[in-house]
Amino acid sequence: MTNADPIFLTAEIREIEQQAATLPSPPHLMEKAGLAAAQIVREQWLKGCHQQVLVLAGPGNNGGDAFVVARYLKEWSHAVTVVFSGDHQRVPPDAKQAIQAWFAIGGDISTDIPGDQNWDVIIDGLFGIGLDQTQNRVLDGQYRAWVDAVNQMNVPIVALDIPSGLGSDDGCIYGTAIRAAMTVTFIGLKPGLLTNFGSECCGAIVLRDLDIQLPLPPKPHIWLLNQKLAQSLLPPARSANSHKGSFGNVAILGGSTGMVGAALLAGRSALHLGAGRVYLGLLGCNAPSVDVFQPELMLRPLPELFQLQHLDCLVIGPGLGCGPEALSWLDCALDTEFSLVLDADALNLIAAHPALAQKLKQRNASAILTPHPAEAARLLNTDTAAVQHDRMNAAHQIARQLNCFVVLKGAGSICCFPDGKRYINTSGNPGLSTAGTGDVLAGMMGALIAQGLGSGQALSLAVYLHGAAADLVLQHNHGPVGMIASEIMLAARTLLNEWIYSKINLSR
Repeated sequence: MTNADPIFLTAEIREIEQQAATLPSPPHLMEKAGLAAAQIVREQWLKGCHQQVLVLAGPGNNGGDAFVVARYLKEWSHAVTVVFSGDHQRVPPDAKQAIQAWFAIGGDISTDIPGDQNWDVIIDGLFGIGLDQTQNRVLDGQYRAWVDAVNQMNVPIVALDIPSGLGSDDGCIYGTAIRAAMTVTFIGLKPGLLTNFGSECCGAIVLRDLDIQLPLPPKPHIWLLNQKLAQSLLPPARSANSHKGSFGNVAILGGSTGMVGAALLAGRSALHLGAGRVYLGLLGCNAPSVDVFQPELMLRPLPELFQLQHLDCLVIGPGLGCGPEALSWLDCALDTEFSLVLDADALNLIAAHPALAQKLKQRNASAILTPHPAEAARLLNTDTAAVQHDRMNAAHQIARQLNCFVVLKGAGSICCFPDGKRYINTSGNPGLSTAGTGDVLAGMMGALIAQGLGSGQALSLAVYLHGAAADLVLQHNHGPVGMIASEIMLAARTLLNEWIYSKINLSR
């Protein structure tokens, strides 16, 4: 997919830095990063002169960035207090130069946070991406005390590169983490800013690429799923000379006894997102013969679903259950040549039956899997904590092992393609943490596939649109509490139409 903004792992950022250092005229990255951050801090929070700034500086290059920020803010007539407890003679060379430049303008160092001052803004330059996650290094001792102290102050915190204590690659919190109002990140975006606890710790994210020009930069394999990318994936505007057959056919298979509503939500969602026809096959013994609230849905006996030669996509799993009948119908679905969207109990059955997993892997037609962390853990034969600890790798493992498109749902949902390409979603809010929203997402994917999008395109557009719809509902409801799945599909329909037709003059 084109128009996507790259995201880099820590090792890739280090490679970029190393390549930049070998250029004929290597850029002074620390100076550029510190100046960029200082300018942002001044523009955003320091409108007057002589305002109070607290700078927390660590023992590595992130601390060096902090000293550069401190120097510029002091030169701009602000009262800057730098807190640093390390040995300034035993820091990396660039950081040592930054400390010497701070001393050269009359700056000094405190070894602890003064208890008798009020601050207008706090700069976090303790660790950034320098926190060594491979050895399970956590913020403890004095550093933890500093982080906990500033988090309790009612003062905006600006984190340099990534909030200290937050994993750059995984978004995990190592001991404790800065809760920033803004994160100024350098060179490129990092996964930890965007997934897991990233959204809770980072605040607004501002990227400064430092204008590094490399002849052979590392090739990214992770990208940002934002509105720009989503709008590049839209189905075309509809021709006046069209009919219901022009927009594809989706079948939903699920709805066992007591869970019929899940399949109905998926079917209604597929209708609202533009599928020409939507068929439902319900397993439940109390299943209705018609959806009285959405009579456009065509309920069919289960065997008839597999006789629909014009079917474009089969969504299986919403309310499916894990009984013998569900297992049998999933086995049948895997034998078809339809594009599949596998959700909920379809995933649990695949996790529990290796023969089904093997059949899925060997299919010729594409399939999308939509696990939440617990379902992903079952697919990977691990636990939820392990999945959340390395969401990027978990999504990749499932996609690779089952040769499928995958969305690992959660804060910063990760879309992964069979070839390893990954996209981190930027839309959505806690209102999605309610029953039925996953069924709505599955129906949306089915509808977009029916309208001609490839599985990767449908997955990415549906995930972003689903979150953006929740954001729209959140604005209307003034918060996430009480958001329901049925609202999401209506808001998604509104946004999809707006995005497709906003640049088209509909007047005749």
